[in-house]
Amino acid sequence: MSDERRDEATAPDAYTRQMLEQGLSRRSFLGRAAGGAAAAGFLGLGAMPALAGVASEGKGAGAFAHSADGGATLSFLPKPKPIRDREIAETLTFDVVVVGAGASGVPAALSAAEHGAKVAVVQKAPFALSQGNTGSGVDLATSEKAGVEALVARLIADSNHRCNPKLIRQWAYNSGEAVRWVIDRAKQGGATVVDQGSPAQRAILKVNGYGMGYVTSFFGPKPYTTGDGIRALAKTAEKAGVKFFFQMPAVQLVQGRSGEVQGVIARGQDGKYRKFLAKKGVILATGDYQNNKAMSDYFIPDVKHLERKQLDKTGDGYAMTYWAGGVFEPIGHTKMLHDFDAGPASMCDTPFLAVDRKGRRFVNETVEMSLLNNYLKDPENAGHYAQVFDADYMTQAATWPGKQVPPEGLKNYMPDEPGPKKGVFESQVNTHRADTLEELARKLELDPATFVATVKRYNEVVASGKDSDFGKPATFLAPVAKAPFYGIHRRVRLSAICSGMLVDEHHQALDADGKPIKGLFLVGNLGGGFYGGVDYPLTVFGLSLGRCYTFGYLTGRHVARL
Repeated sequence: MSDERRDEATAPDAYTRQMLEQGLSRRSFLGRAAGGAAAAGFLGLGAMPALAGVASEGKGAGAFAHSADGGATLSFLPKPKPIRDREIAETLTFDVVVVGAGASGVPAALSAAEHGAKVAVVQKAPFALSQGNTGSGVDLATSEKAGVEALVARLIADSNHRCNPKLIRQWAYNSGEAVRWVIDRAKQGGATVVDQGSPAQRAILKVNGYGMGYVTSFFGPKPYTTGDGIRALAKTAEKAGVKFFFQMPAVQLVQGRSGEVQGVIARGQDGKYRKFLAKKGVILATGDYQNNKAMSDYFIPDVKHLERKQLDKTGDGYAMTYWAGGVFEPIGHTKMLHDFDAGPASMCDTPFLAVDRKGRRFVNETVEMSLLNNYLKDPENAGHYAQVFDADYMTQAATWPGKQVPPEGLKNYMPDEPGPKKGVFESQVNTHRADTLEELARKLELDPATFVATVKRYNEVVASGKDSDFGKPATFLAPVAKAPFYGIHRRVRLSAICSGMLVDEHHQALDADGKPIKGLFLVGNLGGGFYGGVDYPLTVFGLSLGRCYTFGYLTGRHVARL
């Protein structure tokens, strides 16, 4: 191959060029920072004084700070202090080093080990971690090729056409194999897991008229979750020879003179540093940054007042990748918020009357739950709202979206009902029944007078046959008039931030020129390009975990073969 054709083959594609132009790297930040006030526009912070005027060490400076060497930086991306060899208590050498023992990290480690690599996993927490229950993939054997491509097109549209189509296709054509593999290996570790198959994806059994089949892993029922399943998978990985180092947070990547990543330095409970060298590559699977307030406020300010579901997700992998030369996806990161615990998940998108924390109607209720956070991001509501319906809901909503749970089944979600709650997190159930609207308002923590007035107005709209307030279709208008009355107090919280650092199809980190950073691979929510919309799409139930399993599985295998 000629040099010219080789350059064309390795040059960034159109998607990558656009992301490089709009993303945040050390080069792009410093280039814009040199423009002083011009940098403020790039950072979405409005008019600001020149960077030279901001405080050092990030104090009182918002997103900006100065590094120790006088260069401009961001307060949530402080320049790391080099750790000298004399500070290293121990050096360990492996073929592959995985940082993070979650839904991508553990599959990556096990996959690498199964392909002959000597593998270490460095984990900040004292055990493997994950959340959720469902991880999904495409069953190619029972899917039409046109259907797979139609699903790919729909997922690209779900992301407002801002994702990397190559990564969507990679999931579509490899996920069935990967999810089945996770189910099998987790069972070997003692997990409670089943393949729910295609019925769990009833809304997409046909896409554009083409038939589809799915592999749908389910770790459960709650309170058993994927976290338990990943810990079982870690047991299988240990039997395969993977070495786990828990309570050992990674603090810095080891790089050679030309920038290649050679390993990672981690700090143990004893405060001593240990260097983990990787002959083939380092795979970062450190999760998102939702608990890093400054980083969250900068990249995804919409979630400023919304509660977090996870702990200790502080963006460590993002910072390490950035200082290794990596590139953040452009501002406007994808967020995942929902509440499947307060009441039945199957009723979350049923267009019942919805009221905010005061008891006011605030939306056309055909808006899906996954999008409602955009109406409730103010500090007063902070993600709280309630679905309200009356005694006739089973007949009124029989043909509406969702699957209605009868009154007896709703008791499982009612904290006032005695007896154990099955298949739920008991601390999260928040469904209520009352004989009067005033009583229901108090149980839902709403202002009774405001709520009663809202219901009165809603019933007037229903009687008119036309929703002149919010335009909801008349087929979804049903009165709230017959006792007992029901309400589900939902609280959408941030489950995950699904945007990360730019990668290629091998999940290798890219630098500001779009070139792979040798030795560095990113999976899970740290790996960018799979999403692109404002909100995580619920088209494929379990897409997030399915993507994590798939890319961990593929990347571990790829790096082991290098």
